[in-house]
Amino acid sequence: MKEMKFETKVIHVGGEPDPTTGAIMPPIYQTSTYVQSSPGEHKGYEYTRSHNPTRSRLEECLASLENAKHCLVTASGLSASSLIMHMLPKGSKILCGDDVYGGTYRLFSKVFPEIHDYKFVDTTDLKNLEKEIESFKPALIWLETPTNPLLKISDIAAISKLAKKSNSLVVVDNTFMSPFFQNPLDLGADIVLHSMTKFINGHSDVVGGAVMMNSSELRDKLFFYQNAIGPCQSPFDSWLVLRGIKTLAVRMKAHEQNAIKIADFLESHPKVERVVYPGLKSHPQHDLAKKQMKGFGGMITFFLKGGIDESRRFLENVKLFSLAESLGGVESLVDHPAIMTHASIPKAVREQLGIYDNLIRLSVGIEDQEDLIQDLQTAFSMV
Repeated sequence: MKEMKFETKVIHVGGEPDPTTGAIMPPIYQTSTYVQSSPGEHKGYEYTRSHNPTRSRLEECLASLENAKHCLVTASGLSASSLIMHMLPKGSKILCGDDVYGGTYRLFSKVFPEIHDYKFVDTTDLKNLEKEIESFKPALIWLETPTNPLLKISDIAAISKLAKKSNSLVVVDNTFMSPFFQNPLDLGADIVLHSMTKFINGHSDVVGGAVMMNSSELRDKLFFYQNAIGPCQSPFDSWLVLRGIKTLAVRMKAHEQNAIKIADFLESHPKVERVVYPGLKSHPQHDLAKKQMKGFGGMITFFLKGGIDESRRFLENVKLFSLAESLGGVESLVDHPAIMTHASIPKAVREQLGIYDNLIRLSVGIEDQEDLIQDLQTAFSMV
């Protein structure tokens, strides 16, 4: 049988009927430990912090979606990031994109700086990045592409080639695109990271993270730290993600269809200063987006004409777009990064990057697009 398509994998890989009962939906193995027939003799499972059959099914499914040989799922996206940092030898140098999720910035600038050496650079500028790699000699290059919240796009294949010359690992946070729209391992990256809280689960009811890779050595190192530190995902949360992931393909298509329409609407609106969406020809890396991504996703950033007062009035008057942190759920969300998701980044750094008080981030859901546009129009009328 030829390899299954993505839409089939999300339903069937790791989702095989239960061999004992024939149940079409795999059971939740809600257990902490497993009986051994003799000391050290068991059926592959000893303790749920280390392994769990429900979690194993999810890891199998996710690995197939990212065309990876291995996957580990964790209690959160940040715990997955932490495992990667723990895996590196003390004193390692990390070259990180300058526009990253606020939690990632906080982790690298406040939690690990006494252990590793971090430098934040614009990874979309290949010429400068090559110079930084040569002079800084990083053990690891950390990419978000598209970035959060400015949706800047880095050339994964080109950066991976540069990294291999310097024996640097490349990690790509692929949360915004999901495996449906982008597969960094196929482009040369070493590790792919996801906050499963977002598009992979898609229903705003689970917090989780995942790392995928092809190297067995990297997998074994990461698993050692996962087992030693303990940020495993619970069986119930793993089951919920297995349930949510079945609709990933149809959800991502709907997210994108709605986002394209809304981006066009925003770009022509008189109260909008600028729109950033990879699917717009006005996006500075639109051609690169078309080259390395299979679609443009459901995330939009735009700049409202005005400042914090106008932004507050707009955000207080949306109804279908819920004002909340996070993203990637079936419901539409709106976020003010400077006050919410990226508040941990100092104001001077935010503004140097271009994260101003009039920047608004949309996570476009799968509702009717006319209803969503009307909701935005109503909020604009109050500004």
